[in-house]
Amino acid sequence: MTDQKSAETMELNERLPYRLRETFLSTPELALFRVLLTTAGRHYVICPKVALNDIFTIVRPNENVHYYNKFFRKHVDFLLCEPVTLRPAIGVELVKPVGRSETRDVDQFMIDLFLNARLPLVHIPSSEHYSQADLEQLLQQAIKKVKETGPLRAVTRVDSVPMCPICGRMMVLRIHRNGSTAGKKY
Repeated sequence: MTDQKSAETMELNERLPYRLRETFLSTPELALFRVLLTTAGRHYVICPKVALNDIFTIVRPNENVHYYNKFFRKHVDFLLCEPVTLRPAIGVELVKPVGRSETRDVDQFMIDLFLNARLPLVHIPSSEHYSQADLEQLLQQAIKKVKETGPLRAVTRVDSVPMCPICGRMMVLRIHRNGSTAGKKY
């Protein structure tokens, strides 16, 4: 029986072209993770490489399909979450050093996305060594920046997509094309 399982495992391994990555986190990510553990590990759960579509959702997805591509297959390097609820609290993103006044388009999108959701985002220049004091200061600045942006806009019923009472799927807004109801939404 063992030989049969071994043969099945071997056959499965030959069919699937995957292997485990040698490193899960790059050297700068691992160095930052270690400093995050000492700096924020008592207060937050630290989640590495979290997909943006696991954090954010698109309002009225059927009408805003083009926004999906902006964050599809993108992630934040670390997400600090509240320990009990795992509610996102702070995003941490490593950035490649650029000129002092320059911001890459991808970095600017992340800034706008997190700020719009009132979720602090800390951009940290990529390095192999990080200072705990500098990291604490950056985290505090990001939290302060979000607080200064004013109150969060209330989500209205218009922003939510109704669910079908029969099948439970999101409903799609449609427009009659023919007949006496042409041009009316349903």
